[in-house]
Amino acid sequence: MTLSVAVSGASGYAGGEILRLLADHPDVEIRTVTAHSSAGQRLIAHQPHLRSLGHLELQPTTPEVLAGHDVVFLALPHGQSAQYTEALADTALVIDAGADHRLTSAEDWAAFYGGAHAEPWAYGVPELPISGGKQRDKLRGARRIAAPGCNASTVALSLAPGVAAGVIDPGDVVSVLAVGPSGAGKAAKTNLLASEILGTANPYAVGGTHRHIPEIRQALAAAGAPGDGIRISFTPVLVPMARGILATSSAPISGDATDAEIRSAWVEAYADEPFVELLPEGVFPRVADVLGANVASMGVAVDRAANRVTVVAAVDNLVKGTAGAAVQSMNIALGLAETTALPLNGVAP
Repeated sequence: MTLSVAVSGASGYAGGEILRLLADHPDVEIRTVTAHSSAGQRLIAHQPHLRSLGHLELQPTTPEVLAGHDVVFLALPHGQSAQYTEALADTALVIDAGADHRLTSAEDWAAFYGGAHAEPWAYGVPELPISGGKQRDKLRGARRIAAPGCNASTVALSLAPGVAAGVIDPGDVVSVLAVGPSGAGKAAKTNLLASEILGTANPYAVGGTHRHIPEIRQALAAAGAPGDGIRISFTPVLVPMARGILATSSAPISGDATDAEIRSAWVEAYADEPFVELLPEGVFPRVADVLGANVASMGVAVDRAANRVTVVAAVDNLVKGTAGAAVQSMNIALGLAETTALPLNGVAP
């Protein structure tokens, strides 16, 4: 059976990446693509790399246009997805690539986003260790899925194994991320112009203001950390690469955990995961090695001098960070092979 799919926000980066992956999916038919100001134009005018979808025309993003499909992807700016929830009540599966349905705490939503807090949906990070198993278990048969924030899922995947195993202390987490500007979307913004980012590195959302912080806390709490015992210093830095995240996260060693016990926490968490790569001891990832791939690649180091564990993780923010996570979660929810249409290999140089 072929599933009919609609993708909103199809002219943007996240929507375009969802379409790129779905274009090679044997079980779906991309029937409808929508946009706002670009409605009425051909998709290929905005996504010229999607040649196999050149016949599609962007339609208005309305409940009527999105309804009537088996699967709907909402790749819309934060705060815009929740308005379609009621109209899509009869849709078998809705996946939100925005933030509207990620947070379980209304207080966190008000503090970091503002506006009405929408119902939280199943969190779309299958490999994430949680108390009693993996987040994958909550995605099987799900009808509503919230795809993750790219920075948030990268840090959560980096640290959750150590939290779940009790070998790191989540009360003093420090994460510094080098991120590409595509994570900020396709809208023209002065701070994202080439003349503003080439040849420099620009920190932003410094001092605990980034919107992904409560999402990280939520994920680490699900892994077993006490909610009031999670403290994160989170600093993203915009760097001149179109896509990608290199996240360096560290936390104190908990108790008398040995080096072997620490390493084992990550080995056991990800040994059977096709899309999380734990590198050999002493080896750390490069962003270049994951571009185009639905892979989180990470290296783990034990720093006894500082009494901390450091995890360096690399992802393509548009694939494993967003669209790949969404399609992977769709596969699980629908009972399809989890790896279908998801690239394991990156592109180089």
